[in-house]
Amino acid sequence: MSNNARLLLLNADVVASFLQPNDVLQAVRDAFLLHSEGKGRVFPVIREKLATGGIFGIKAGDVQIDSLLGFKAAGFWPDNRTLGSEPHQATIMLVNPATGRPQCIIDGNAITTARTGAAGAIGLQQMAPEHVSQLCVFGTGVQARAQLRYALQVRPDIRKVLYLSADHQPSASFEALFRDQVSLQHATDADAAVASSQIVVTTTPGLGALFHVAAIQPGTHLNCVGTDTKGKRELPEGVLPRVRLVVDDAIQARQIGETQWAPETPCHEIGDLLRGAVQLQRQPDDITLFDMTGLALQDLTVARLIYQRALASGVGIDVAWPW
Repeated sequence: MSNNARLLLLNADVVASFLQPNDVLQAVRDAFLLHSEGKGRVFPVIREKLATGGIFGIKAGDVQIDSLLGFKAAGFWPDNRTLGSEPHQATIMLVNPATGRPQCIIDGNAITTARTGAAGAIGLQQMAPEHVSQLCVFGTGVQARAQLRYALQVRPDIRKVLYLSADHQPSASFEALFRDQVSLQHATDADAAVASSQIVVTTTPGLGALFHVAAIQPGTHLNCVGTDTKGKRELPEGVLPRVRLVVDDAIQARQIGETQWAPETPCHEIGDLLRGAVQLQRQPDDITLFDMTGLALQDLTVARLIYQRALASGVGIDVAWPW
């Protein structure tokens, strides 16, 4: 019996203290490259609706050459809002691939938020038009804020942001976060906001089409975040045949992303763009779409970063875990 085995527990405060945007961007970029090179695997996703009204999922994967193995158990519980809490919940576990024993359990909420924001930023770097002045974002919640925060970091040429809220009202808290960086305007006409923006970001629960297909103008880039389950959608019918499509994982996108609505649409994976295996060569009138379903490898590379820094700093709750 190995009585000296340990398990490290890292709560949300510890995680937040180590989530530096540039580091997260690099970790997510590494995840996409590992996936493209075949060095990192993503296993079939579990994503199921619950009788409680929630959605529960598991995303798992590994990087064998780096002895990295783990999973994220996560989902969406809308009734959490009545408790004053965040409906998105996530927990990540890193596992020793040689023994199967857990090494670290990490609060995954902030990691999920940050790695998704970073993925969106990488999509903008690889796919968005060269000249951008205005971005439109659907949503004002946690993920909308992450997407905009990372977008402004990698595309400082964005001068104006139109935002659409679920209650159709301006959000003072949302505006307060960004008013020193960019001009913000609350919009109520979704089609007009889309038509006047070079970048459109959707971060809603995916309950239905957010605008009409005719609103999308030539030269537009879309980052779609909210569709991550069978039956969800944010885009209207008829968009996918018009776009040059990039996904994080082709199989996963066809199962649970926007691509599920037109799975025959040709696509490239973002990792192939990053390593130069595919050249996008965007034309001025191209409409491009990054269908973001979220890879287990993103969670694992960022979680590894947090775990290594926690070990080096001596923080977290260290628990005896003999076996």
